[in-house]
Amino acid sequence: MIQRVESRGLLFGMPLSLIWGYIAIALFMTGDGIELAFLSRYIVDLGFSATQASFLFTIYGLLAALSSWSSGVLAEVFGPRRIMRIGVIAWIVFHVLFLLFGLSEKNYALMVLFYGIRGLAYPLFIYSFLVWVAQVAPRERQASAMGWYWTMYSIGIGFLGTYLPSFSIPYIGFMGTLWMAVAWVAVAGAMVIFLVREWQVAATRADANPTLTERLHELSRGATILFENRSILITAIVRIICNLTLFGFPVIMPLFFTSPEAGFTMEQWLRIWGALFIVTIFTNVMWGLIGDRIGWVFQMRWFGCGGCALATLAFYYLPLTYNGSFLAALVGAVALGVFVSAFVPMGAIFPAMAPEHKGAAISAHNLAAGLSSFMGPAIATLGISTIGVEGIVWVYALLYVVGIVLTYFIHVDQPGLEYKVMPSLDISKRSEVGEAI
Repeated sequence: MIQRVESRGLLFGMPLSLIWGYIAIALFMTGDGIELAFLSRYIVDLGFSATQASFLFTIYGLLAALSSWSSGVLAEVFGPRRIMRIGVIAWIVFHVLFLLFGLSEKNYALMVLFYGIRGLAYPLFIYSFLVWVAQVAPRERQASAMGWYWTMYSIGIGFLGTYLPSFSIPYIGFMGTLWMAVAWVAVAGAMVIFLVREWQVAATRADANPTLTERLHELSRGATILFENRSILITAIVRIICNLTLFGFPVIMPLFFTSPEAGFTMEQWLRIWGALFIVTIFTNVMWGLIGDRIGWVFQMRWFGCGGCALATLAFYYLPLTYNGSFLAALVGAVALGVFVSAFVPMGAIFPAMAPEHKGAAISAHNLAAGLSSFMGPAIATLGISTIGVEGIVWVYALLYVVGIVLTYFIHVDQPGLEYKVMPSLDISKRSEVGEAI
């Protein structure tokens, strides 16, 4: 059983004891996401079909989902630092194999194999750190702490990971840019190993030496908790929906934006997509602070699901309506960035629903996050040759509408909010007050 590890200081909700870990997340996601916005276009240029390119991302997302599920409990049982170290080593090894024997040799089977296995590695790093944050941050500041986490994630995968290729590709090419990713990931790993000095999870366990059976039981709880707690299951479905565009759009939109229909260059597309993540650098923190005050579920329902439904359509239709206007495309990207970051309370909701099994609850969150990285490209793979890009965009938008409905079935006791609103209420009534705000 994990006991509360009190933070030794907060900066607008960020546990200062983990500050180097937060920075490491930004560096790691720079390396991990550096190819996200151009790899599908590059694979097509190598002679493969759009469906093959999309399938590569789909397999990557499927294996990432499996790894995401296990990472939370593995971090809780064995310690976040140890699991993050394994993730870094595995990422570097299989990324190098992907470049040497997959892309360089134009061997599609090995591309799928090594890129897919690399998908197992990155959740071990980033989602193990999420467990660390949940252990250290005070319950009433969980959304704020998670907001900082997603801000660093956005700085890496969105800002640096997208803008760096727009400048590096003209000079060192696609392959040179992909090799550059190794350095970013290696530095992130070294930072976590040598600079983060927060207590390890094993030191906070009442049973510091759990048996193998106990460890396996706790690992399985990451899946069974979905069926034991209906609110967690429903929240997991919303978690899958919330990032569909972030993982699906990089598969289809480079093909659309660089087509004669839209008329953008690859460098312009990368900067449009990067603008989305520049916005989230600020809005992740903003929505974390706001969510702690107006209500996690209320924010996700109307600003997350509702806002993303409209912004998803705008991202596609604005450039078409205004004849390939770069400014119009930026407006769509900014809107999607503002609203997709309204989902930052997700990381706080899951452990709040199961405070006695935080690792299992976060594993459920991570599984849903991984399934989102699988479902986004999967929808694109299934629809690209039938309903086209426009049809896929509408599927994403309608799923966000479904998310609005599902949030009405999520019930969570949000620490801090209810007490400030009505301190005299019985604790069993406070969650109802929080939902009504």
